[in-house]
Parts: sequence; structure tokens; C-alpha cells
Amino acid sequence: MGQTIVEKIISRNTGKNVRPGDIVTADVSRVMLDDIMMPFIVSKFREMGFQKVWDPEKVVIICDHLVPASQVDDVRAYKISNDFAREQNIPNLHTSDGICHQLMTEAGYVKPGDVVFGTDSHTTTYGCVGAFSTGIGYTEMAAILGTGQLWMRVPATIRVRITGKLPENVMSKDVILRIIGDLTAAGATYKALEFCGDTVENMSVSSRMTMSNMAIEAGAKCALFAPDEKTAAYCGIELTEEVRSLAADPDAVYDSVLEYRAEDLVPVMACPSQVDSIRPVSELIGTKIDQVFLGSCTNGRLEDLQAAAAVLKGKKVAPFVKLIVTPASRKIWQEAAKDGILGILSDAGAIITHPGCGLCCGRTGGILTDGETVIATNNRNFLGRMGTSKVKIFLASPVSAAKCAAAGEIVL
Repeated sequence: MGQTIVEKIISRNTGKNVRPGDIVTADVSRVMLDDIMMPFIVSKFREMGFQKVWDPEKVVIICDHLVPASQVDDVRAYKISNDFAREQNIPNLHTSDGICHQLMTEAGYVKPGDVVFGTDSHTTTYGCVGAFSTGIGYTEMAAILGTGQLWMRVPATIRVRITGKLPENVMSKDVILRIIGDLTAAGATYKALEFCGDTVENMSVSSRMTMSNMAIEAGAKCALFAPDEKTAAYCGIELTEEVRSLAADPDAVYDSVLEYRAEDLVPVMACPSQVDSIRPVSELIGTKIDQVFLGSCTNGRLEDLQAAAAVLKGKKVAPFVKLIVTPASRKIWQEAAKDGILGILSDAGAIITHPGCGLCCGRTGGILTDGETVIATNNRNFLGRMGTSKVKIFLASPVSAAKCAAAGEIVL
């Protein structure tokens, strides 16, 4: 019997021929600790009696949720992060370089076949390069820091096959929103999503990142793409036979299979206040808006900023509408500046911020108030996420968001 991608990765890691439901102990390739969780991680690490991190080189600490600090207590997270990195001789500390999930792949911390855990639910993002990655809590992270291992249950896999050419103005964000709408917010709970088909093969790694990032919104444990030439180029590695073999076997067994024709897909939005409340943009035309947010670990990459700039070039943001642009990393910020993308967005009236989580987690950079409506390219539209509980959040692709910013309302 053949294996799915996640079964192959875990089998290689553990040296066992695993199947869904098996309980195994994995050797951890890398861990990501974000600033907002650091006080809890360090406290639990000490409570467990650990003195030394198992391997400082495999630990990455990233300050992103609270950068720059907007509340006095936020500074505590920086101090604890810096002090712990010094104490444990952890070389991989980022205090202002961008969002954790962007940096983990962009900086080369994650490679195909790795087993990676992070203290953020969107750690599923790294499946875009063929790694098993998932979010955990601070207690589990403290245990990993002390031992280098974590037990886990092997997930069953839902295969998602997409074939054909995507219509103009349909981005991978529209694709994953459609899939989440079909699965529902709990439809893939503790399962792996495995994406395949020529539509997926033609996507950039950045587009794949958007999809693996949002897989958690359907409850998925992880989300995987088979590594290919694009993956190897992005990761700066050779596409060896070992890497190529991290693809599903023809006789792999799936929990279920979803099939999509790319030509049938249309621009969609997630409506307030559920990520799986998906409607075509054509059904929402005319909805007035107050703000647009372009950024986050979901859609703050260079191709996202380029797509928005292409829409807004020579145009202006509508009166009484704020457009906030937050590149996902310092590298992306610099590339967008060099290419003139930030200039186009600025000329259109955008507020361009430092790379970080910002408005996505409702900490800094443009929270809203009662009765206001925002079009956002991030991954969640829960009540109270971007201000008060009476803020209406629509999730959309960068193209859709940019069009709305110029129109002052939802347009197709």
C-alpha cells in the first residue's frame, strides 16, 4: 500500500512505516517561537526543570505580533525573547525582520521533508515547501525545547486536486477560500490537506504558501505540496531524487478526495464573521467599506503587492477609505521599494507600515470601531479581531482588495 506525503515525511523521520492513527515520537527538525508566546514558553520551560535547550541552532525566535510595541506590556515579550536567546546561545533571533511564517521559509529555516512545530496556528504554512509543520501550545513547545522530540498522531489525508487554468483575477486566496467554504471550518480537523493537479503545479511557491497558511481555517493539522523545481529554487537546494520522492504514491489511500476545475472558480470573499462563510464577490457588490488591509503571512508577499499595485497604478484610494499595506518581511519591503511597487501604492494613498503581524492580530496598525467595514487579505475574520466586536471583516484576495480600495465599496 502506497503512502501520502505526510505519511512519507513522518515515516522517514521516525524510521517506521506509519499509517493514519499511529502514535509516534518525532525528532524535531526546527521550532519557531513567536514573541506573544515567549513569556509562557520560558516560564513553562523552567517549571519543567529544564536548564538547556536541546539544540540552539534548531530554535528560531521571531518577534512579529507585537512589533512595534503598542502597549507597555508588549515590551516584556521583547525582553524575555532577548534574554532567553542570550542565555541559551540561540543564534536565530529576529526582532524586526517580518512575520514568523514568512521568515521561516524565506530565511531557509525549513526544507522539504522537515518536521517543524511553531507556537502559532498558521505554522501549517511551511507545507508549501513539502515539510510537515503544525502549530502547538507553549507547554508542548517547552517540552520540545528540553528534549528535541514530540509525540503526535499520524493524520489521515484529504486530497485536493485542482486542474486547469485559473481565470483572470482569481488568485490562490480565492481557491483556498472556496475549499474552506466547501469543507467548513471543522471539515478537515486533524487531517492533512494534500494539494495536487496542474493548477497547483503552475502556482508560485508564494501562492502555495497562501493555501497552506489558511488550511488551518478548515481545521487541518498540516497542508502539503509535493516539492518540485520551484520548491528547490526557493529553498536553495538541489532537487535530488530523495526530495522528488516526497510525492504521494499512486496507490496512496485518502480519507476523501476533492476535485476542482480551475475554470469554474471565481473571486470570492469570506463574510463576517466566519472564515467558511464564503460568497462570490458578485453577490456582495455595493457593500460600503471604510478600510482595506493588504498584508499578513497569508498575502503580504511580493506577488501580492505587485497584484495590488497593478490595480491601483494611476488611481487613488476612494475618499474616506484607508488602505494599509504591510509587507510580510523586510526583504519583501525592500524588493517592493526597489521595484517601485511601494511608490505606486503610496501614490495611490496607501499607508505603508513596517513588516509585522499588525492589523491581522488587532494589535497595531489600524484597528477599527463599531459599524466599520474592512476588506482584508489576512486569514481570519473573527469577531473582535481587528477592533471592536462590531467591526465587519471580509477576507479577500489582493486583487479584490485593491479594487475595493479604489472604489470605496465591494466591486468585482
